[in-house]
Amino acid sequence: MNPDLNPQDLLDAVNQTMPFGKYQGRKLLELPEPYLVWFHGQGFPNSKLGRQLALMYEVKVNGLEGMLQELVRR
Repeated sequence: MNPDLNPQDLLDAVNQTMPFGKYQGRKLLELPEPYLVWFHGQGFPNSKLGRQLALMYEVKVNGLEGMLQELVRR
């Protein structure tokens, strides 16, 4: 786990909405795993959003999204 990651970073990433593309407006936690795998192959942007997408990629490929569902703000 990234030593610079704090609980607020995880909460923010789970509740961040995708700002562009096919999945615009969806929470990052709700993005399909194949999309995150594709993004991983392309390289995540060098930005806060890129770090959040990379975190959601790790969550998805390790099957942890169910544990984080209760953190999603509706």
